[in-house]
Amino acid sequence: MKPTLLVTGASGFIGSFIVEEGLKQGFDVWAGVRGTSSRRYLQDSRIHFAQLDMQDPAKLRSQLEDYRQKMEGHGWDYVVHAAGATKCLHHEDFFSANTEGTKHLIDALRQADMIPRRFVFLSSLSIFGAIREEPVRQPTADNPWIYSPILLSDTPRPNTAYGKSKLAAELYLQGQDIPYTILRPTGVYGPREHDYFLMAQSIRQHIDIAAGLSPQEITFVYVDDVVQAVFKSMKATEAEGKAYFLSDGEVYNSRRYSDLVQQNLGNPWVLHLKLPLCLLRTVCWLSGKISHLTGKMNALNDDKYHILSQRNWQCDIEPARADFGYAPRWSLEQGVEASIHWYKQEGWL
Repeated sequence: MKPTLLVTGASGFIGSFIVEEGLKQGFDVWAGVRGTSSRRYLQDSRIHFAQLDMQDPAKLRSQLEDYRQKMEGHGWDYVVHAAGATKCLHHEDFFSANTEGTKHLIDALRQADMIPRRFVFLSSLSIFGAIREEPVRQPTADNPWIYSPILLSDTPRPNTAYGKSKLAAELYLQGQDIPYTILRPTGVYGPREHDYFLMAQSIRQHIDIAAGLSPQEITFVYVDDVVQAVFKSMKATEAEGKAYFLSDGEVYNSRRYSDLVQQNLGNPWVLHLKLPLCLLRTVCWLSGKISHLTGKMNALNDDKYHILSQRNWQCDIEPARADFGYAPRWSLEQGVEASIHWYKQEGWL
C-alpha cells in the first residue's frame, strides 16, 4: 500500500513541486487547495484533491473527517504544510493565514485523530530578522564575506509581519504533541516563482535597483533543493522535533543574481542603481499608503523595505547536511539559467 501524503498550498510555487516529487517517489498524493485555487500545475490524473478551509476550524474538521472516511478510516502518513501568505495588504492578514491557519490545521488533525507520522512545516529564514549585521572579519581573497552566518541557536527577532506570523506558527507547532520538522529556507527561486521574475522583468527593461550602500551578503536556494529537503527530512528520525535552515551553501553579493539574469537575457544594457536606505524607506512607505488607499497590493511596502534592507542573509545549513543528508544540487548559475529559460518558454519574458 502506498504511503499517503497531504501537501497544503499545493497550487502554490513550492507546493506544486512537492506534489510532483511525491508522485515520482510513489506516494498517494493529496493536494490541499482552496475552492478558488488554480490547478494549472496540478494536472496529473493521479492527484487527489482535498479542499481545506483553514480559516474556519469547524468546517476544516468536518472536511478532514470526510477525507478520513474516503481513506477507509486512516489519516495521511505525512503532511507537508506549505500553505501560507507571503504578501498581504494588511499585517493582520499574515497572522490569519500563516499563524491561525497553521493552528487550525494542527488542531483539526488532532481532533479528527489524523496525526501523521511527520508534519513538515515550511517556515522561513525571515523569522530571525536583521541579526548578525555587525562585521566580524576583514574580507580576504579566501573569504570575502564580513558577516557571520545566522545560527539555529540564535534568538529570532523578526522585523516583518510575515516573519512574525511564521515564528508564531512555529512556536505553536513546537508546543504540540505532534512529530514535526521545520524547514526555514532562505530566498527560494525557480520556475513559477513571481517575485524573482519581477527582478528579471525589470532587468529586461534595463533597470536593476539594489538596496543600500553598505555590503549586503545574500543567499538563495533553488526550489528543487527545497523539495529534496522536504522528502529527506520527513523520513529522517534525527530530524524529528527540529528546525533547519536551507540554502545552496554559498553566499553572494547583491549584484550576483542580477548579473546572472542579465547574462541569461543576452546581456541587454542595464542601469544598475543603488538606492540609499533612507530613500528606499520613503518609497516603500508611500507605496504602502497607496496600496491601502486603492486596496491593491504593490511590490514595495514596509515589510519589503525590511527584507531589502537586511544586510546579512547567511545561514548555517550544516545541521541539515548532518541529520538528513541535505545536499544542494543546484548552483545559482544553473538555477538562474533554468528559471529564465522557463520564463521565456512560458511567455513571461
